[in-house]
Amino acid sequence: MTTMPGSTLPAALQQADGFVATQLKKVVNWSRRSSLWPMPFATACCGIELMSTATSRYDLARFGAEVMRFSPRQSDLLIVAGRVAIKMMPVLQRIYLQMTEPKWVISMGACASTGGVFDTYAVVQGVDQFIPVDVYVPGCPPRPETLIEGVMTIQNIVDRDGMLASTDRRRRPLQIAVEPTHQVRPQPVSLTVKKY
Repeated sequence: MTTMPGSTLPAALQQADGFVATQLKKVVNWSRRSSLWPMPFATACCGIELMSTATSRYDLARFGAEVMRFSPRQSDLLIVAGRVAIKMMPVLQRIYLQMTEPKWVISMGACASTGGVFDTYAVVQGVDQFIPVDVYVPGCPPRPETLIEGVMTIQNIVDRDGMLASTDRRRRPLQIAVEPTHQVRPQPVSLTVKKY
């Protein structure tokens, strides 16, 4: 086994005199950070910037996060891109709960982080009131380079957390609100529409 100059292996995994010595924690964290599988939750113009990060110009594949999964059971990184309406929040929460552990969340753009210019009753004023957010990517909409920096920040968090990230971390949504601020009611199904 030979390593190329500029290899992406950590220094603890480099070959020395025919054997490799490292810690299991470092190998597991290196494999996690190098194979993030994002679940895009794109609802507005931030979704276009999210899509452009996978193009050849920005090439998110360099960071091991190019496999966009549209099944939460196969994802470990949720990217919330764009505004989220109150009616969409239960869907987002269910997607978050169905994701595998350990999991991380990026809030992309002003609308997902704070509601943006949509200061109305129908738009959630920050998804961190309902799900825990690890990284906020600023901008309206943020450029693809900014999202790539957010993914790199998630990789640093993965390196720092260790193997027992799912049991060690007790993340809370910034202590703003631990419960939803609205009463979720079922949709009226007994309505009849009269034709005139």
